[in-house]
Amino acid sequence: MRSRLAARSARLVLAAASVTALAPTTTACDPDDIADAGSSAAPSAVASSDSPSTRGSSSRGSNSGGSTVKTDSGDGGKSSCGQSCGTNDLDFTVTWEAQPVSYYLVTAKAKSGITCYLDVNTPSVSFGSDADGFASPVGHGGEDPIKLSGSAVAYAGINPKSTDGEGGTEFGNVIIATTEDHPNPAELELPDMATVDKPIVTNWTTKRNETVPRII
Repeated sequence: MRSRLAARSARLVLAAASVTALAPTTTACDPDDIADAGSSAAPSAVASSDSPSTRGSSSRGSNSGGSTVKTDSGDGGKSSCGQSCGTNDLDFTVTWEAQPVSYYLVTAKAKSGITCYLDVNTPSVSFGSDADGFASPVGHGGEDPIKLSGSAVAYAGINPKSTDGEGGTEFGNVIIATTEDHPNPAELELPDMATVDKPIVTNWTTKRNETVPRII
């Protein structure tokens, strides 16, 4: 199990270092997809590339309720239709949720003019580069696939510490990708420092009440 997680984490770390944008794989569009795609939009600004994954944290506002990452879609501002969602097709927001248990809520939304599908049910999540920082899927919540366009959003829940006791390593960032081997994952600054020990992550879901990460 550990060797599998190490291999998956290594692929994610190598992907974070890559500067090559993933060319989206398009599929046939139905009329609804074409209508959802809308007009072309200018690419969003890159906000995550300056935030290295570290065990420490630079100064951040104490009242921050979350952070948003907008990565370049790499399509020159052209709208996309019916494609699988690459990490670079989405805007992410991460917030800290205290109820019913403490966890991080990740919200994913398609960029303006993009219509895509989350056809890989579970996000790839990692804290740092070690295998121990790779989040294990807990296999609950979610639909497959999830269509993202316009105001539609998908949610996933991350528990950075699934163990009891005081052990763990602190991180200020989390790395998220739509697939394990995506070459351009998003690095999100957390609202606060997270103590990480055997992290877990839920599936993508359109129902916010299904995002509470629990080992079942």
